[in-house]
Parts: sequence; structure tokens; C-alpha cells
Amino acid sequence: MTKILWGGATSASQYEGGYENRGIDTQDCRPYLPKTEDATVATRLLTEEAIQEAKRKDGRHYYPFRKGSMGYEHWEEDIALLGDLGLDVYRLSISWTRIFPKGNDEFPSEAGLQYYDRIFHSLKNQGIKIFLTMNHYAVPLHLVESYGGWLNRQMIDDYLRLAEIIFERWGDLIDYYLPFNEINAGYFSPYNGVGLIKNGTNPYAYQDIFLSLHHQFVASAKTIQMGREKGVKGKFGAMISCFCYYAHTSRPEDNLRSVEDEQINQWFCMDILSRGEYPYYMEPFFKKHHVDLNISEEDTKVLRAYTCDFVSFSYYSSSISSVSESNQQTAGNLVATTKNQYLEASEWGWQIDPIGLKTTALKVYDRYQKPIMIAENGLGAKDTLVDGQVHDPYRIEYFKRHFEQLKEAEAMGVPVLAYLAWGIIDIISAGSCEMDKRYGVVYVDADNQGKGSYRRIKKDSYYWYQQYIAMQKEGE
Repeated sequence: MTKILWGGATSASQYEGGYENRGIDTQDCRPYLPKTEDATVATRLLTEEAIQEAKRKDGRHYYPFRKGSMGYEHWEEDIALLGDLGLDVYRLSISWTRIFPKGNDEFPSEAGLQYYDRIFHSLKNQGIKIFLTMNHYAVPLHLVESYGGWLNRQMIDDYLRLAEIIFERWGDLIDYYLPFNEINAGYFSPYNGVGLIKNGTNPYAYQDIFLSLHHQFVASAKTIQMGREKGVKGKFGAMISCFCYYAHTSRPEDNLRSVEDEQINQWFCMDILSRGEYPYYMEPFFKKHHVDLNISEEDTKVLRAYTCDFVSFSYYSSSISSVSESNQQTAGNLVATTKNQYLEASEWGWQIDPIGLKTTALKVYDRYQKPIMIAENGLGAKDTLVDGQVHDPYRIEYFKRHFEQLKEAEAMGVPVLAYLAWGIIDIISAGSCEMDKRYGVVYVDADNQGKGSYRRIKKDSYYWYQQYIAMQKEGE
């Protein structure tokens, strides 16, 4: 049985800030607006009309990813907190535009390289393993404006230049590599996943979405190829967002829909990155939606030869599949879903389903027969700071219930490499672009408009997780 590594995770765009010391990326262009009362409506890239309306209401507009949690200034304090917490592993991402401000500059930024030098060496000094997400949603805006970003095959070469810098500079420090975060987000959330800019109010074109995704698949495989040829010590993973689909009723039509939803929404990307080829069920899907990728023989070979070493996934809540369009909807990670009458939900409408984590772990291992990592899991909630303290028993209960299910999956024989609590330090929410939706065990004293001291405060859940990790180490 494998030893589970207990850890935490953040992304550069949501955590770092330091906007003045890097280039601009797609996440920097997402403004904050107060969320609507309807939890199924996410605050995404806004139309110019929406931005102007917000300015009329409050006189200003705030772009929260440019400031993040001010990790650029607080990184040393934060790593000390992670070390004191007792983390085995920390998942973080590189800001592409901190290394190459335009994305394809002739030379990398030495200041950016030295920033990550300090972070990686500090983590190692704390005895924390490094799980590096090489690209977490944020796409250099210059590349999007210059040639369409991931729509253009040139993006593969520009991404590989970043990968080469990472391998040559930090190849002896990094333990786990993830080329792309939640790669199936390119289908659900094309702006986040592949940096596609919407053409007015028209839906994203399927051809654009899947061509961009194909370029990411090839970039992932070629990254693994490069890393193995260079002999880096770290293992390579792939990651999807998992939704744990249940059929709404026992009707055969609902059960068939759950299979189809899993195939297209959940398994498609991982089938390619873990098995090395496009799955059979995508052919009729592509035909129906007029997608022609014209995949080269070279692409086919590299995808087959360079698959991932381990499979990772995010899991926050389960989903319902139904052929009916009249069911009450609620929010979830990336997509909305039918409300499940048997589950409670967070303030943001995400349904809390610990058993779904075990179910997902079993399904993922059944399908791929590779070690798994829970790369993201956690509860987004509105924490309150009272007299310098944050009491969050709801997050502790969430952890307890999910950890119990994960340990049961492990006891059944699923090789679980790691569990990483999402937003281990409070960060800007990627879905709603706000600070109020907090996941961390460390509180960051800031509001949705970027006001506050940004002081770090340990929540009750910090002490609970610290004790839990210590107990797991004692029991080894």
C-alpha cells in the first residue's frame, strides 16, 4: 500500500499577484463583480457593457488576479506556514508571463527565474515535495492577440521553451510535473482552459475548442518526452476535473445520459493522455459537431509513446445526469448540474458529497490502472474574522468526511499518491473572481475589492489539519 502524501495547492494567477513584475495573461483580464443571487451563474469574462455598468454603480473596477493574495510579497512567510503545518507536498504553478513576459520573448526574465529559485529551494529546505503545475489556466495575452494562442500550432513550440527552462533550471528539485491543470476545462470553460476569446455573444465553435485542446495534448506528450530525454527525476501526471455523475432516475435514458456525460465531459481528455489515443466515442461526437482535427501521423506517435505516469483529478462535488431539461439546477466546478435532493450544498451551491470522492477514485483507478492523486479538493466558504481568529468547523467536518472516504478507497487497493487541499492559503476564486469564497486553512485578511492588510491568520482548520498530518506520520 502506498503512503498518502498530505498537501495543499494554489495557482500562480490566484495567489501570486505581483502584476507589475511580469507580463499580462488572460486571467489578469477578468474583473470582479458581486455575484448574483443565482448560484448557478458564474462571474466569467464580462462583456464591455457589463464592465461599464459596474463602473456606473461603484465608480471603479477591480481585477483581482493582478493582486491575488499578494503571494509575491508574502511567499517566505507562507512557505514557513506550510512547513509548520507539516505538509508532505505542495502543488503550485509557474506564471508563464513571469518567465517570458510576452510568452515568446527571446530570453527569459532573470528576475522571474530567481523568484522561483527562492521558492523551490525554500520548499526543499522545509522538507516539502514540489508538485509543479506548468500551466494553470493563465495564457500570455500577447500570444492570444498575436496568433490566437492554443488555436495555433505555434503555441506548442512556445510552451516547450517554457518547459525546457523549467527542466534545465529546476529539474533536480521538482518531484511531480503536471503540464496542464484540469485540461478538460478547455471544453467547459474555453477562456480559462485554452484562452479562447468569445466572438460576441455567439457560442464557442467546437472546431476551435477541440483544435486548441489537441495542441495541448501534443504539448503535454512532447513535454513528457523532453523531460524523460533530459532525465529529470520527477514523475509526470495528467489532470482532469471529475464530477461523479449519477443518473437522475432509473430510467434507461437517464442512465445512458450519465455514461455519455462521463465520456465527453470527464474521460475524453484523460483517455488520450493516459492511454495514448483518441477514444472511439469521439468519432461520432466530432462528426455531429463538424470537428476535423486532421491529426498528423507524428502527433499520433507522440501521443501513444509519451503518456502520463500518474492520473490526477480535482473533485469538489457530484453531478446529476438527466434527459429532462426542467430540473432545478445548482452550481458546481466549471459546470452547473441538476440539484441532488439527498445532498447539502455550500453557500455557492456546490453539493457536498464525500462518498463521491471514493466513487471517483475507484472509477479512475478502474479505468486507468495508474496511481492517482487528488490534485484539488476542499470547501469554498465565507469565513469570518472575529477577534483575530477564524472558526471554521464546517471545513474541518468537510475534511473529516472526505478523508474517511479516501482512506476507504486506499484500503480497497487504490494506490493514492497524494491528497492536496485546494487553496491551502486563501486565494482568489477562479470561478467567481472573489476573495469571499475561501478554501484555505490560512486566512488572508483582504476583501473582494483588494482592500485589507493581507495579514496571514491560522484558522481552526489549520490546527486540525496539522494534527491530522502528524497522526498519519506517527502511524506509518
